[in-house]
Amino acid sequence: MNKSLSPIFPAYTFRASPTYFAWVKLTAADVQKLRSERGFEGQNLYFYHNHPIRFVSITAPVVQIEDLFGKYALLALDDGSGANATVKITRLPAEITNSIDCPSNTEVDNLNIISSLGRFDISVDDTVLDIGTVVKVKCTISEFRGTKQLDLKRVHVVKSTSEEVKAWEDVVKWKRDVLSKPWVLTPKELNDLETSERALRRMKRLEERAEEEHQRVRVVKKAKRKEKMRLHEEKVEKRRRQEEVIMNAGALL
Repeated sequence: MNKSLSPIFPAYTFRASPTYFAWVKLTAADVQKLRSERGFEGQNLYFYHNHPIRFVSITAPVVQIEDLFGKYALLALDDGSGANATVKITRLPAEITNSIDCPSNTEVDNLNIISSLGRFDISVDDTVLDIGTVVKVKCTISEFRGTKQLDLKRVHVVKSTSEEVKAWEDVVKWKRDVLSKPWVLTPKELNDLETSERALRRMKRLEERAEEEHQRVRVVKKAKRKEKMRLHEEKVEKRRRQEEVIMNAGALL
């Protein structure tokens, strides 16, 4: 018999969830409704019912573009769901972009920020974004002042109505086929995950012990080298003193 999982369960079981590694297609309003749970704070992990979600995908027109202190840029997307999505773009420091060959001056390879006196543009694959440009973004989730914010990882300009309609159909399909149904694990799946987790923990313990042994051997070798050096220095000093006695004795003749 299938067993429904409560919102709180061991983190290793997330590997079996269809949403944990996926770019989950949601609306902006859905993102704001995602729930955080005690025990998972600071992990940028949220829940839709009992589905764990780390990555989301939204398709919507740009309604606002903002430069934020020269360090970030913000896109506001309005998909008509009743809430806007704020997408944060992280700019790379000038010392990095000037010192190495970077595909762009942001953390997203195909997105470039063009900034000069009186000009601020965001270009995606050589298309300059404007108010009304429809984009498909893939993001991780964070929070700013109690509101969900999306951190941009990938972006694509939607160039046709049919592509935009397809994106909306995908959102509906995700909700109907995945998100609307409780995430369940069969006893076999749960047992397999627990077995895998025990094996991983055992391997980690072995690696930690091997590292501890490696460090112990290093300490022992270092101590032996230090003792060998001490004995060598004592021998050299003893020889020097003997030679000094001989030389002093010769000088008295």
